[in-house]
Amino acid sequence: MSRARRYLRDNGLTLAFLALLLGALIGQAFAGVAELNGEQRATGGATLSVAQYLVSSEFAVDIAENWQSEYLQFALYIVATTWLVQRGSSESKSLDKIGGGTDQEQKVGRYAEPDSPAWARAGGWRTALYGRSLGAIMTFFFAMSLLAQSIAGRAAFNSQLLDRDQDVMSWVGYTTSADFWNRTFQNWQSEFLAVASMSAFAIYLRQRGSPESKLVGAPHDATAEDP
Repeated sequence: MSRARRYLRDNGLTLAFLALLLGALIGQAFAGVAELNGEQRATGGATLSVAQYLVSSEFAVDIAENWQSEYLQFALYIVATTWLVQRGSSESKSLDKIGGGTDQEQKVGRYAEPDSPAWARAGGWRTALYGRSLGAIMTFFFAMSLLAQSIAGRAAFNSQLLDRDQDVMSWVGYTTSADFWNRTFQNWQSEFLAVASMSAFAIYLRQRGSPESKLVGAPHDATAEDP
């Protein structure tokens, strides 16, 4: 197998979803500019090219509000599954493994293996930080996406206000407005529903060959597969 084919095989999951992301962004750009231009023509406003739409606040806020909800979902799920379990779900740890686990179970400090990450072997604050780095980076991306949504959303909302000859809003005013929280809660509730549905459906339903599913023949009350 060539090096290129091996790279594609070894990184297929990430590459496939990045390709889907790119395709979805392209589709959103063309659909979004068509919708915006339709509204602009109906009101006698100026239309935008695709390039202009890509750098507009309307495009930015739509992306940011979706990204922040996705990162919130993963940040909460990563942390919550440390302490919360669901009997019978492949999305849950075993019922007797609630919490962060022992150093021996986590292979950190003096229990680290030769090929363990350096910070897992280091001990002290570095191991403590590394042991929480996944949840931390997801939380960081959520916060940055939420900030981007508030900035782009304010610009888009103020553009609408100016078209109606109304006073514009400050950033603080917008982040406490109904428009901002309506957009935000719409995305959050869908993410929470998706996680709850996946946790529950995984108890009784299967997907052969998927690591997100229990074995097809596993009993419904089997909570986590043995490694």
